[in-house]
Amino acid sequence: MISFVRGPVAHLSLAQAVIDVNGVGMLVHATPKTLGNLRLGEESTLTTTMIVREDSMTLYGFADADEREVFDVLLSVSGIGPRLALAVLAVLEPEAIRRAVADGDGKAFTKVPGVGPKVAGRIVLELKGKLIPTGAPVTASKPAAAMAWKDQVVAAMTSLGWNERDALKSIDAAIADDPELGESANVPAILRATLRWLGQDNSRQSNRVR
Repeated sequence: MISFVRGPVAHLSLAQAVIDVNGVGMLVHATPKTLGNLRLGEESTLTTTMIVREDSMTLYGFADADEREVFDVLLSVSGIGPRLALAVLAVLEPEAIRRAVADGDGKAFTKVPGVGPKVAGRIVLELKGKLIPTGAPVTASKPAAAMAWKDQVVAAMTSLGWNERDALKSIDAAIADDPELGESANVPAILRATLRWLGQDNSRQSNRVR
């Protein structure tokens, strides 16, 4: 079990990073928000969980032990694998996940690509009593470096399950709602705003269907 990795960041994308641990490159998968706080060449520490399968050993990295704890608990839900658990953490912070479970708010989880009403309901049902809100405020992530922000946001969204066309359309819609956000070129903030816009759009579509 590898519980954390520490070392200079040798490679960085919006889906994974390579951490140089004493000359060994450790490939770590993480959310865009977590990776957005890393910088190439700078020493960083990621709390990790290793998933061992017959044909692979994969490391998943987190900003802190709290994220890892919620990730591990999400894996206990039938039908939830590491990729989907990571996608949940990309959209909702750990405390927001706890609150949604405690409140029976399955709708919160339908904002995650690949999570429909059935899976969302299963998450709430199976995690009831396992994730208790701590009362901590839900805070924003630190901004990532601003370079080619649209390409980075598109890459993040496609890694979470959306196709490129829908990603571009939703990014443009989110920026149209808040033009100053586009000027900031703050990748994590734009990603969060786009995911929120998608959640609101899904709600609008549901209301129209009714």
